[in-house]
Amino acid sequence: MPLMKSGYYRFSTGWEKLILVIGLLGAAGTGACQPLNVLFFGDLTGIMVDFGSQLGPEVSAAAAAYMSGYREYPGETLTEALLRVMNSTERASDTGTIADELKNITQMFLDGIHTFAINNSIVGAATFISTYISLACFNYVAYTQIHRIRNLYLKSALRQDIGWYDVHQSGEFASRMSEDMTKLEDGVGEKVPMFVSMVVSFGGSVGLALGRGWELALVCLVSLPVTLIVVGIVGFAASRLAKREMTEYAKAGTIAEEVLSSIRTVIAFGGREKEVERYEKNLLSAKNLNVKRNLLTGLAFGILWFFIYASYALAFWYGVTLIIRDMDKTEGQIYDAATMITVFMGVMTGSMSLGMASPFIEAFSIARGAAAKVYSVIDRESLIDSMSEEGKRPEKIEGSINFRNVHFEYPSRKGVKILKGLNLSIKGGETVALVGSSGCGKSTCIQLIQRFYDPLDGAVQLDGHDIRSLNVGWLRSQIGVVGQEPVLFQTTVEENIRYGRDGCTKEDIVNAAKMANAHAFISKLPQGYDTLVGERGAQLSGGQKQRIAIARALVRRPRILLLDEATSALDTSSEAKVQAALDRASVGQTTIIVAHRLSTIRNADKIVVIHDGRVVEQGSHDVLMERRGHYFDLVTTQISGSEDPTSPGEEGGKEHVTAERMISVRSNASSAIDDDEELTEGQRLMAEHYQEGTVKAASILKILRVNRPEWLLLVIATVASVVSGFAMPLFSVLFGDLIGTLGQDDPDKIRADTDYFSLLFVIVGVVMGFMTFIQTYLYGIAGEKLTMRFRGLMFSAMLRQEVAYFDDKNNSTGALCARLSGDAANIQGATGQRIGTITQSLGTLVLSVALAMYYEWRLGLLVLAFVPPLFGAFYVQGKLQRGELLGTAGAMEKATKVAVESVTNIRTVLGLCRERQFHAQYLLELQPALQVSKRNVHLRAITYALARSIGFFAYAGAMAFGGSLVASEGLPYEKVFKVSQALIMGTAMVANILSFAPNFQKGIEAASNAFYLLERQPRIDDAPDVKDEKWKSEGEVQYSNVQFAYPTRVGSLVLRGLDLEIRPGQTVALVGPSGCGKSTTVQLLERFYDPTAGVVSVDGRNVSKVKMANLRDQMGIVSQEPVLFDRTIAENIAYGDNERHVPMAEIIEAAKKSNIHNFISSLPQGYETRMGEKGTQLSGGQKQRVAIARALVRNPRILLLDEATSALDAESEKVVQEALDKAKEGRTCITIAHRLTTIQDADVICVINEGRVAELGKHSELLQRRGIYHKLHSLQGGRR
Repeated sequence: MPLMKSGYYRFSTGWEKLILVIGLLGAAGTGACQPLNVLFFGDLTGIMVDFGSQLGPEVSAAAAAYMSGYREYPGETLTEALLRVMNSTERASDTGTIADELKNITQMFLDGIHTFAINNSIVGAATFISTYISLACFNYVAYTQIHRIRNLYLKSALRQDIGWYDVHQSGEFASRMSEDMTKLEDGVGEKVPMFVSMVVSFGGSVGLALGRGWELALVCLVSLPVTLIVVGIVGFAASRLAKREMTEYAKAGTIAEEVLSSIRTVIAFGGREKEVERYEKNLLSAKNLNVKRNLLTGLAFGILWFFIYASYALAFWYGVTLIIRDMDKTEGQIYDAATMITVFMGVMTGSMSLGMASPFIEAFSIARGAAAKVYSVIDRESLIDSMSEEGKRPEKIEGSINFRNVHFEYPSRKGVKILKGLNLSIKGGETVALVGSSGCGKSTCIQLIQRFYDPLDGAVQLDGHDIRSLNVGWLRSQIGVVGQEPVLFQTTVEENIRYGRDGCTKEDIVNAAKMANAHAFISKLPQGYDTLVGERGAQLSGGQKQRIAIARALVRRPRILLLDEATSALDTSSEAKVQAALDRASVGQTTIIVAHRLSTIRNADKIVVIHDGRVVEQGSHDVLMERRGHYFDLVTTQISGSEDPTSPGEEGGKEHVTAERMISVRSNASSAIDDDEELTEGQRLMAEHYQEGTVKAASILKILRVNRPEWLLLVIATVASVVSGFAMPLFSVLFGDLIGTLGQDDPDKIRADTDYFSLLFVIVGVVMGFMTFIQTYLYGIAGEKLTMRFRGLMFSAMLRQEVAYFDDKNNSTGALCARLSGDAANIQGATGQRIGTITQSLGTLVLSVALAMYYEWRLGLLVLAFVPPLFGAFYVQGKLQRGELLGTAGAMEKATKVAVESVTNIRTVLGLCRERQFHAQYLLELQPALQVSKRNVHLRAITYALARSIGFFAYAGAMAFGGSLVASEGLPYEKVFKVSQALIMGTAMVANILSFAPNFQKGIEAASNAFYLLERQPRIDDAPDVKDEKWKSEGEVQYSNVQFAYPTRVGSLVLRGLDLEIRPGQTVALVGPSGCGKSTTVQLLERFYDPTAGVVSVDGRNVSKVKMANLRDQMGIVSQEPVLFDRTIAENIAYGDNERHVPMAEIIEAAKKSNIHNFISSLPQGYETRMGEKGTQLSGGQKQRVAIARALVRNPRILLLDEATSALDAESEKVVQEALDKAKEGRTCITIAHRLTTIQDADVICVINEGRVAELGKHSELLQRRGIYHKLHSLQGGRR
C-alpha cells in the first residue's frame, strides 16, 4: 500500500489504527467474495452446457423451434415436443425410459441452478456487510485524521519564525489549507478500502484461475505484465505532473490573496485587467501540465482496454483448443466448459478489478503530492519556536536591554546588511527614542528585541540574559508593541483589545481604551465595544485603529513598551492625549520609541541617532541640540520656520488644556449617530441597495454552457464514451454465443464459431481502446479549460465588485481565496472525466436493458426489479451529500478565514502571543464540519455497500428464474447468459455512477456559488447611458451637500451635508480629528462609494455619471498605509499607469522626483529588486516614496495625498515634501494631514468636524480666527 508506506496515517492514534485494520479486513472480505462468485458461476456454466449436450443438438433445435411458435399439432406442450424428437432419434427403445431420462436430466439441472442461487445470495450478503464495515471504518478515521492534520498544519505554521514567512508567502497558505487538504482527504478515505478490495479480488480471482487450469490461465494473463508496466509508468508521471501543477496553483493563489487584500489600490490605479492577466498566466501553466497528464492517462487506459479484449479473444480461442483436445480424455486434468469459464472469468474479474483500481492510483498520487507539501510544514522545526516550553523565565525583570555588536541582514535579502555592529545600552525603566533616516535599522532593532529574528553576529540581552536563552513566549509576553501600520483582527473592538492579555476584565479593557483616548469614539460606535472592525480593521479610520492598537498594548501592562511610529496616524488632539497616556503608561517601564515626528520624543530620557546600521549619537534632547550634529539637523529640517526649535510658545502652553478638551469631546464623528436617530431616506435606500440575493442551484447544462467554446471536443468525447459504454453489453452477447457454441457435438463447428467470435473480440478491443483514449483526452482538455475559465472569470468578477463588497466580513480575503481555489476544483469534479464516466455508464445501462428485453423480456424485468433499490441508494446519497455539503462548507470557510487571517498577520499574532488562541478558535470553527461528516459515515457506507452487493442477488434471481424457463419452456441457455450478464453489467455501471456522486454534488454546489458571483451586479457601476469619452480634467472638484454612511454601518452617518469647492490647481488641505470623514471624502471622489445624498462632481460632471475608468485616470493617490505588490520595484512604479506600457525612463524620472532613485540604484538588483509580500522588504518610508513615484507616473490632474508623509523620518519627509511640492505644480491637490507643519502653505485649509466643513481659509487667516484650527495648531506647537 503506497499510502501506508508514505506515512499518510502517521497522525492516527493506536485505537484508530485498530479501526483501520478492521476496515482492511472488511475490504479484504469484499475482495474475496468476487472469486467465490467466479467459482460458483463456472460450475453453473458447466451444468448448463452439460444439460445442452445431454439433450443433444436435435432436442435443442426442437426446443428452439417450439419457442419460436412451431407446433406439430394444436395444444402441444414443450415436454411432448421434446419427447417426440427424442423418440424419433432412436436414443432409447422405451418411451417410459426416455421420459424418465428427460426428467432426471432436468432435475439435475434445476438442483445445480438452485445451489448456485443460494450460494451467490450468501456471497452477496457477505459483500454487503464487509463493504459497509470497511467504508465506515476508513471514512471515520479519514475525517478524524484530516481534522488532526489541519490542526497540526496551522499549529506548525503559527510556530514558524518570521524569517520563514519572509520566503514563504501567506497566500499559498490559503490554497494549501483548502485545496491540498481536500486532495489529501480524498486519498486517505473510502478510496483506500475500495482499492484494497479490488487488489484482493484480483489476487483471489487470478489464484483461482491458476488453480483450476494453469495452462489456460497463463495464456489469459499474457497481457497483465504489459498492463502493469503501462499503469506504473503513467502513475509515476502523473504524480510528478500533479506536484508541479499544485505549485502553479499555489502561485496563482498567492497572487489572488495579494490582489484581494489590496483591492482599493488595484481599483484606484485601474489594475484589474493587469491582475487578471497575471493570475491567468499562472493558471495557464497549471492547465497545460494537466492536459499533459490527461494525454498520458488517456493513452494508458486506451492501451489497457485493447489488451483486455485482445486477451479475451486469445483466451477463448486457446480455451476451446484445449476443450477439443480433451474431449475424449477420461483422467487427469480435463478442460471442459466449466473449467474454461472459471479460468476465463477468474482472469477477467481479476483484470477488471485491476482496471477499476487504476483511477484510485491517480487519486493516491495526487494525495501524495499534497501530503508532501503539507507534511513538510508540519515537520519543519522552527528556528525560533514561539510555542516552545524551553528557555528560562526569570521571576522578575528590570527591563534593561543591551545590543552587543549586533550584525544583521534579512533572510530574504541576503547580502544587504541592515545593522553593522550596533552597540546600545538601555537601562530598566528608561524611555529611549531611536531616530534616523528611513531604512537605517530602527524598526529592525524593535523586531530583534521581540526575537522575530536572531542576529547574525553579536547578541541582544535582557537584564544580562542573552534573549536566545529565554523562553520565546515568556519574552514576548513582557513586551507591548504598537506598530506603524496597526493590524486589527476581524472581530469586535472588545475582543481586539482583549488580545493584549489573557483574562483581562471588561473594566481593564475600558480603562485601557480611556488611556488610549479611544473610549469616547468606541462608545459612539453602533454597538459600542461589540462593533465589528472589519477585515484588517477596514471599518475604522487610521487614527481609530491606532488607538485600539495602543489600548491593546496598554492592557498587557508590559515591562517593555515598543512604539514604532505609534502616533503617526493620529490627529493633533488625539496625539496629545495618547502621548500623555503613553507617558503615564511608560512610568517604570522600559520604553523604546521609533519616531519620525521629533516633537513626540523630546521628553525621552535618551535619544539615540542611528545611521547606516550603527549608533552615531546619543543623549537627551538638549544635549544633542547643543552638539549640533545629526540630531540637530533632523530637528531643524522638521520645525516650521515660525517656531523656535528650543522654546515652546507660551501661549500654546496655556491653551493646551482647553483645546485638548474641546476636541476630544467630538473626537469621533464617523459614528456619532445616536441609536434613536432615524435613518434618512438615503440611508434606507442604501441598505436596500446592498441587500444580497439568494444563491440559485445551477444545472449541469448551465455549467456546460461555460464550456461552449469546447463544444466540438465535448460532442466527440461524449460519442466516444457512449460507444465505449456499449462494449460491455456487446461482450455479454458474444460471451453468451460462445457458451452456446460449446454445447455442440461437432469439434469443427465449435472451432469455426470460436475463430469468428475471437475476431469480433479483437475488433471490439480496438474500438474500445481508441474510444477510451479519445474520451479521456478530450474530456480532460475541456475540463481543464473549464476550470481555468471559471477561476479566471471568478477572479475577474471579484475584482469587478464595488469596494463595499470587500468590507463585508463574509468576503474577507481568506474566504474569497478559499472560494477561488475550492469552488473551481469542485466544479471540475462535476465535469470532464466525470461526465465521461456517467455517459459511458448510461450507454451501458440503456443497451443492456434493450438487449435484455429483446432476448427474453420476462427475465429482463426480473433483473430490472433490482435497479430501483440501487437508484434509491443513489438518491439517499445525493440528499446526504447536499446536507453534508451545506453543513461543512460554511464551517470550513469560516475556519479557513481564521487560519488565513492569523497567518497573514503573523507578526501581530506572534507579538501578542496569540498563536494558541487563534489555533483554538480555528479548531472551534472546524468542529461542526467534523461532526456532520462523522454523522454521515454510516449512510454513505450503507448506500455504497448496497450498490456493491445487489448484483449478486440479481444474478442469483436471474439464474434461478432463467433455469426454470430453460427446463419448462426450452429457452436456449445462452440467452439466459446474455440477459443476465448484460443486465448485471448495467447495474454494476450504476454503482460506478454512484461512486462519483459526491464529487458531482460538490461540483453543482460550487458552480451555483460561482454563477451567483459571476451574475452579481456591482452596486457601483458605470451607468448604462454613460459616454466613453476621454477627457483631460481641469481639476475642479465640488462636494454639494454630501451625506454618507458606510454600507456595512448604514446607521452611522460619517458626512452630514459636506459642502466644499476646490478650484483647478488649488492645494486644499483637509484637517480635523480622527474619524471626522477626511479619508471618506477622498474615497467618494475616487467613487469607491456613492454618497447617500448630495453630489460629488469633477469639472461640473457628477462622478456617478462619468465612466469610472476615465474618472480614476484623472487622479493619483498616495495613502497612509501604502500597498505595494510582490513585483519588481520598476513594475510597482509602472503600476501607476496601467493603460499603457510605461518606459523605463519615465519610471526613473518618477523615482527621482520622489527621492527614491538613489536608494533603488544602491540595491544589488536595482529596479529589478522584488518587493516581497506587501512590500515587506522595504522600510515604511521607502515604501511611501515608491507609492509617490507610482502616483506621479500617471501624471494625474488631481493628486490625492492621504497622510502621504506620516511614515517618513524628518530627513526623508523634507525631501519628499519638496518632491510633493514639485508634483503639485499645475495640479489640483487634496491633502489630508495630521501634522499641520506639512500643510501651512496650502491655498485653502479646510477643517472638517462632525462630517461638515467647520472652518475654511489660509493658515494665517485661520490662526487669527482662533477657532478649531488655532487650537489644533497650538496643541502641536505647544508640545514642541
